[in-house]
Amino acid sequence: MSEPARWTVVPDTPEDIAAVARQCRKLVTQRALLAAGVAAVPVPGIDWLTDVGVLLKVIPEINDKFGLTPEQIERLAPDRRVAVFKAISAGGSLLIGRLVTRDLLLVVLKTVGVRLTTKQAAKVVPIAGQAVSAALTFSALKYVCEQHIKQCIEVSRQLALPAPRR
Repeated sequence: MSEPARWTVVPDTPEDIAAVARQCRKLVTQRALLAAGVAAVPVPGIDWLTDVGVLLKVIPEINDKFGLTPEQIERLAPDRRVAVFKAISAGGSLLIGRLVTRDLLLVVLKTVGVRLTTKQAAKVVPIAGQAVSAALTFSALKYVCEQHIKQCIEVSRQLALPAPRR
């Protein structure tokens, strides 16, 4: 028997938004540390697989905590759903309200491609290169996820604003 669906609403107070952001940042730090540990292993390619795997799990979790998964958005009232899509498009997010796929993540990872390419090259240098590779993995994942969290915060803030009076 499957687990019952958990439907989160978009946090709508500054305190709720801040609390969700703190939870997400803690989650990201834990996962980035895990990926950094894997990046220190001198096996070519395993770090890329881990980076994508971590992002495939953590980005949807961030969306879920902010109430911004495709399923959660679909359950909103029509006027609220339109407001979410307007806020998402205004922020230019590729990852909010979408099914997060490997291909979509590869597009996002290109934003930190220089760091990840450097990480691959650093692995050639014994010990010090592995430490550099781990540090670059950690910072790249933190950067990508922090940008996503900021976009989720902005969408949540826009939705929390009172409707304009007519």
